[in-house]
Amino acid sequence: MEIQKDLRLAILIDADNVPYSNVKGMMEEIAKYGTPTFKRIYGDWTKPVLSGWKNVLLENAITPIQQYSYTSGKNASDSALIIDAMDILYTGRVDGFCIVSSDSDFTRLATRLREAGMKVFGIGERKTLKPFIAACDKFIYIEILSDKTKTAKPAAKQAVKTATAKTSVAPQQPPVPSTSPILKMDDDLLKLIMDSVEDIAEEDGWAFLGDLGNFLLKKQPNFDPRNYGFTKLVQLIRSTDKFIVEERETSNRRFRHVYVKIK
Repeated sequence: MEIQKDLRLAILIDADNVPYSNVKGMMEEIAKYGTPTFKRIYGDWTKPVLSGWKNVLLENAITPIQQYSYTSGKNASDSALIIDAMDILYTGRVDGFCIVSSDSDFTRLATRLREAGMKVFGIGERKTLKPFIAACDKFIYIEILSDKTKTAKPAAKQAVKTATAKTSVAPQQPPVPSTSPILKMDDDLLKLIMDSVEDIAEEDGWAFLGDLGNFLLKKQPNFDPRNYGFTKLVQLIRSTDKFIVEERETSNRRFRHVYVKIK
């Protein structure tokens, strides 16, 4: 999906269905797609189970919306989130929404927002049901954001340790991208990529990587190379050993376009 830095986004978080420990990673991820204009989180803040959110909300300037649970077993905060989303939609002050929840009850909301021309991003756990995922333009699993945070901390500690070492050491080489082969159990993934390349390729068989990434998201909104241990789509494609990858020069020498072709 093409990243638009000037996209104005309304961030609406369902506190009952996402862990507060991943908020920092969520906000960093959302920043890739646009600028948060509204940042609201919904829940019954009188419940002790939500007490852990306090410091997280202050650090990220997220506005908590109080919604009492009127009836046992009913989630009133869902209704409050949906009503606010529609109010924000009609203000015309945003270009898209990010719904942070693992609850498939927001499927109809996501569909309605897209019908109104909004970009809709979803963030939730892997347990999220497919209807909600399919209703979004892009769906991101919280688990991959959590993994990123865990790996970043040891790297930061190592950097400090290296900088303060008294003995001189040779500069470290940049890490080599992972090229481990995709497991056989991911045959569906390989078929998805190969079919997509065939669908958008020119007559010579070559497909532009940027177009391929966008097309894959249209077919499968939760597609993300990080789900398979790769930070970039090109790394995932190279690991399959089923494609030819070619980098082509552009008018700007600092940038190259990547094309792929089935072997």
